[in-house]
Amino acid sequence: MKLLRYGAPGLEKPGLLAGDGTIRDLSAHVPDIAGDTLLPEGLAALAALDADSLPRVEGNPRLGPCVAGTGKFICIGLNYSDHAAETGAKVPPEPIIFMKATSAIVGPNDDVEIPRTSQKTDWEVELGIVIGKTAKYVSEDEALDHVAGYCVINDISERAFQAERHGQWTKGKSADTFGPTGPWLVTKDEIADPQNLKMWLEVNGHRYQDGSTATMVYGVKYLVSYLSQFMSLRPGDIISTGTPPGVGLGQNPQVFLKPGDVMELSIEGLGTQKQKTVQG
Repeated sequence: MKLLRYGAPGLEKPGLLAGDGTIRDLSAHVPDIAGDTLLPEGLAALAALDADSLPRVEGNPRLGPCVAGTGKFICIGLNYSDHAAETGAKVPPEPIIFMKATSAIVGPNDDVEIPRTSQKTDWEVELGIVIGKTAKYVSEDEALDHVAGYCVINDISERAFQAERHGQWTKGKSADTFGPTGPWLVTKDEIADPQNLKMWLEVNGHRYQDGSTATMVYGVKYLVSYLSQFMSLRPGDIISTGTPPGVGLGQNPQVFLKPGDVMELSIEGLGTQKQKTVQG
């Protein structure tokens, strides 16, 4: 299934993408794409519905973040060997973990605000893992039992805030609108191999990132298991798994976002995002 949320910010309704490409309303069946809806039994109940019989949503509504109620937005740094190389960093011996504020989460096509005083706002196409069942001390073999599905994330980053100011990376990752998420939560049964998905990102029509999840250092199963040793992962939590090479920081000369730029990005099977940058 391709689950989604549509409507004005803060007023989104649950829906799904039917086989004919139309949005169908799920409001009569679940309150939101969150919480118990993401449990295996919740997803099974939705899968049993006849999508063609659900109310059709007319027009072209705004898409909100594909999952609600996210308690933790966990990010993995330098998780692509080729991206680590372009930044001059070594592949870490264990995953680099940092948090992105959940207030950064926006819809897949919402405007991205460049923070005041920012000089180095950058892009990062990433595979997002959405947790469906609480994970605590799980093994790699058990890890996918706790995953609801996957989505596209643009891990917007302000590099000066991230690396040139004192402290941890979080303040360079957490500005409002720095977490476009969606368009869909694609349930794991639709993705045969999350470690073999093509991914790309363009700015103003120029392709900067053109990679694959095949070059991830630490894969989906490992990350879910690894993180669950340090914290419980709960339904709706998101793990953003790192980015392939081609970020603005890695260009020569470096390239950063400015108001009016348009980003478009996609991961195979998970849909496409498109955002315009505006001054915050």
